[in-house]
Amino acid sequence: MFYPDEPLLMKHALLWLFRTRNIRELPDMQPETLASMISDYPIVEEDRDLTGRTNKQELLTMMRKLDQMLVKEVHEVSFYADDFHGRGTAFGETFDMNDITAAHRSFPHDTLVKVTNVDNDKSVIVRINDRGPYVHGRDMDLSKASFLEIAPQGQGVLRATFERLGNVEMVTSCEQRQQVFQKRITRDIRFFRGVPHTFTIGNPLVLQSTKPFVVQSIVFPDGQNLRIQDFVNPKEKYQFSPDMTGRYSIFVGDTLGHIREMRMNVSSCVLP
Repeated sequence: MFYPDEPLLMKHALLWLFRTRNIRELPDMQPETLASMISDYPIVEEDRDLTGRTNKQELLTMMRKLDQMLVKEVHEVSFYADDFHGRGTAFGETFDMNDITAAHRSFPHDTLVKVTNVDNDKSVIVRINDRGPYVHGRDMDLSKASFLEIAPQGQGVLRATFERLGNVEMVTSCEQRQQVFQKRITRDIRFFRGVPHTFTIGNPLVLQSTKPFVVQSIVFPDGQNLRIQDFVNPKEKYQFSPDMTGRYSIFVGDTLGHIREMRMNVSSCVLP
């Protein structure tokens, strides 16, 4: 705890830094564990007197060092799916393996994290909505849909870097706070995630289903009608990146000719 009228001690500054970065679960970030945290993240000299004072410039230097270490750190990541689908998460949500979410032991609820597979450089931005994994050596459990964005399901485990982007309400303040997705094509065919009602320009919209579907056409905000007629099989994905703001109409259907229109409003807000 900091007091404005008292000097800032190095041990207090370090503990604050490590806690705000959630490098461990809170019970493991106590004054008595400070030495081990410094050993894992050596952002001060070994002979530095931790009972001495620090200043703003030194604090900023330590912050930059720690953030650089964390963004380069490689983690082991797995995924969870059918066994937990429909169950409650640690934060009171219902786990949906087809949503782009993840479980982490210490990141706050609704934190957005960019997860990058170091072996193929593919990335996915996930929202933390659960706690875990509790397997030694593992640092994050992705939902099935999140995992498939950056690795094949058969791989099971991957190595990745994490980049914290901030709380979802701050990062996506230009969009509606709770995204609502249009998932159902017909009674028997549903998208894993679907078409959101709001979207950000330049981001890729990815559509996938467990059954074949057809992307018939896309009507752009300026009235241009792009006829596609793309048949997408269950193991395939259809990807589209909107390049102008406004309302899009996406016409999708089944292989029998049933068609549904899904509308999406695209904004120019730029996300990290």
